[in-house]
Amino acid sequence: MNGTGPMKCSLFKYIATSVVLISGLAACNRTPAADTVQGYIEGEFVYIAAPQAGRLETLFVQRGASVKAGEPLFALENVQEKTARDETKLRLAQIRAQVADAKKGKRPTEIEATTAQLNLARTALQFSEKELARQERLLTAKVVPLQEVDRLRSLRDQDRQRVAQLEAELGTAKLGARNDQIAATEASMQALEAALTRSEWDLGQKRQTAPAAGLVFDTLFRSGEWVTAGKPVVILLPPQNIKVRTFVPQPLLASIHQGSKVQVTVDGAPAPLSATVSFISPQAEYTPPVIYSRENRQKLVYMIELAFDPATAARLHPGQPVDVRFGSGS
Repeated sequence: MNGTGPMKCSLFKYIATSVVLISGLAACNRTPAADTVQGYIEGEFVYIAAPQAGRLETLFVQRGASVKAGEPLFALENVQEKTARDETKLRLAQIRAQVADAKKGKRPTEIEATTAQLNLARTALQFSEKELARQERLLTAKVVPLQEVDRLRSLRDQDRQRVAQLEAELGTAKLGARNDQIAATEASMQALEAALTRSEWDLGQKRQTAPAAGLVFDTLFRSGEWVTAGKPVVILLPPQNIKVRTFVPQPLLASIHQGSKVQVTVDGAPAPLSATVSFISPQAEYTPPVIYSRENRQKLVYMIELAFDPATAARLHPGQPVDVRFGSGS
């Protein structure tokens, strides 16, 4: 009795272990549900570059960091662009002063000088008119010769012309420049304003900020390196750009629609994640070479993309394998 007891116990343990192993093998060979397919997480990266070339002066972020929209990413040297901006500002200030000066008359002291000359000319005209009248009376009495009267009459006419000239100059001095001259100067001013806008834009492009919140997936340059125009420096991955890509067989396609809700299972996640069908490819990934037989139709698959809300997407990583269930969630 004492000998058979241990034997029975060992036999029971062997049978139990065999049952567990057989159950495990059966679970491994279990086929997935007909409405479940495999897929993977994919990210659509945003490549941040500057439209101008330059030496990388400052890299504000590191790989793996999280940034908010508007935070600085990197800055290129901007000595040339800043100098061009400052030069354009000075030229614009100069042309604006010229426009303002063109719309004004002469300076008050210049107007006062012209007015004094006009008063002097008027006094000279009054004197020449009186002297001419006196000499004309003497000519009637035949006291002075005719040549003297003619000389005084010519002098009176010259004084009249001088007064008329100074009156015209005084009126012009109180006016601004001619309209066409002002228009030409204003056109030059507007051209410089446009050039200033362009130079400020060029200067601003040397410093790039994050267009959206996201993860700094990678940085491609180090401070001090030369960056060519249009070459990406920072690679961002916004949460809204993280999605699932999977391929569904042709028989399952009819039950899937844009906007359908599906369940996504990620290894290690405590519960399935909810996703939305955001894209259904209109073309099959495999096309039979001759005819659509029933056997060939089973080989047709269509690409499906799923989108998450940003909070859920932020927890996922490109390359992760997932299981997608289209059943009751569709």
